[in-house]
Amino acid sequence: MLVSEVMSQQTPMSRVIDPWHEWMNRWPTPDDLAEEDSGEAVAAWGRLGYPRRALRLHACAVAIATEYDGVVPSSYDELVALPGIGDYTAAAVVSFAFGGRATVLDTNVRRLIARAESGIANCPTSVTKAERVVADALVPEEDARAALWAVASMELGALVCTARSPQCTVCPIRERCRWVADGRPDNAPARRAQPWKGTDRQCRGVIMDVVRNSPHGIEVRIAVSAWPESDQALRCLESLVNDGLVRRRGNLVSL
Repeated sequence: MLVSEVMSQQTPMSRVIDPWHEWMNRWPTPDDLAEEDSGEAVAAWGRLGYPRRALRLHACAVAIATEYDGVVPSSYDELVALPGIGDYTAAAVVSFAFGGRATVLDTNVRRLIARAESGIANCPTSVTKAERVVADALVPEEDARAALWAVASMELGALVCTARSPQCTVCPIRERCRWVADGRPDNAPARRAQPWKGTDRQCRGVIMDVVRNSPHGIEVRIAVSAWPESDQALRCLESLVNDGLVRRRGNLVSL
């Protein structure tokens, strides 16, 4: 569960399924992953994007193996203390893996609550304190009902209360939805689109692909030549080294 949640961060689930199966077949337990070099995790990450997540999963596996005898902890406080595990991932594991009470706030749930409770067409980019207070109050106290609420609200937001084409006529809570009652106003907070083409993110991804496909290492000049802007490529390669995603030994880089 922890692996799938980390893999699906900012990545469509359709792209996660195959890499998840490959990952779990290779490393079915935290101990199995912890025994491997972190570079193997980065290599297995493939083209999922945001490869720091692979390093975080490896670091999590090491922490779980050394601090929890190889068993994934079930409490929110223990989970959120693991390397790279944030609020959503910790809450999702508590709820979906262990059936506990937690406030699971992904984009779909946040949009659903924004419309139904606040009459706003979409949620802000980041979770606000006021938003969390409203969300916490909606979660049932009983563990089993809280876990059911987490699943139900996420599915309702993903399948019915969608961002672009909400199906309000078939929504089971339309009679109590404030946004519908107000006439579905176009009052969503402004969101700034994230650029991609030509950015350091894209450059780093290109270099990562070249290094990943060279299991015995590759010369620096060849790795950076995969990107048209040499200064940017060298800077991005250095950032990959600093992040621990690739290793540089003299004139060679490798995972």
